[in-house]
Amino acid sequence: MNQNKLDELLSLFAEGKISRDEFEHLFGYLRSDDDDESINFAIDQELGKMKQCASLTNEEKDAIFQNIVTNDKFGQEPDSNRSGKHVIRAWYQVAVAASILAMLSIGLYFYSNRTIDTHVAISESETIKEKSIIKPGGDKAVLTLSDGSKIILEDAKKGLLANQAGVSIQKTADGELLYSFAKNVNSVSEALSEEVIYNKIETPYGGKYQINLPDGSKVWLNSASTLRFPALFSGNTREVELNGEAYFDVAKNPNKPFKVITKDQIVEVLGTQFNINSYSDEETFKTTLIEGSVKIIYKDKVVLLSPGQQFQPNMNSSKVIEADTEEVTAWKNGYFL
Repeated sequence: MNQNKLDELLSLFAEGKISRDEFEHLFGYLRSDDDDESINFAIDQELGKMKQCASLTNEEKDAIFQNIVTNDKFGQEPDSNRSGKHVIRAWYQVAVAASILAMLSIGLYFYSNRTIDTHVAISESETIKEKSIIKPGGDKAVLTLSDGSKIILEDAKKGLLANQAGVSIQKTADGELLYSFAKNVNSVSEALSEEVIYNKIETPYGGKYQINLPDGSKVWLNSASTLRFPALFSGNTREVELNGEAYFDVAKNPNKPFKVITKDQIVEVLGTQFNINSYSDEETFKTTLIEGSVKIIYKDKVVLLSPGQQFQPNMNSSKVIEADTEEVTAWKNGYFL
């Protein structure tokens, strides 16, 4: 990567304007560790642009790097017993990239008292003071309730977060988001009689989050993804909207199909496990069935998948292939390939 391109990508990252493709390009280059001199030069330039930010010495940069790579989360070696694949725990593999990105953003997150706006469009008057370096792969997300209020889930305390439409929203001891009937609701029918309201959960780059829906279905939301869903499923179907990537473990209910709506397709199931990769800024998207069965409605086509199959549509054609399900779900299990 030439110096100008590296400078441009680092600048976009620092301003929170980087696209997913640009982020992955930058991430791959930083992880390759091919050109330390160019990287350090670009980082120094970005730090120099940041107002109210103390400059860092080489010793300070090295200390930050050592602090990250000696963290227990980075200290797990590759697992050589995983089917011969070079599967590495996410924290271990991204240590170098994380440290470099940390150096870039350290002025915002550690060395100044500045409060910064998150990219998730909290109201103009609201800001969040970051307390630590953002760590790739962490449980980070923003929950938007039906009234527009937002909850920063990584900062929220465990326990009850909100009550709405007969449903309680809690953060569990494991840090998951749990939807269930509120204690003051006497029956399911009483809850269903409430107005249908929608919530939205968004993960930043490098974030992920698990949501337990009120019907018992579980959703793992990957980095830079958004899930819109009703606080309680009413009617004859269970519908959610996805932009990004998510793994679904759908609770069985033959009387109420579960539908995932993305930019170009609808995936319908009764109860099964599958992975959808469908980012709005990418031309291709993939649906992979892990177990059970799914029906995919794509344009004028209806596609049925068997376990282990993946549907890959694009602008000109579509195909069903045999997928490496271990690779597809590696992100959910905390691994990069």
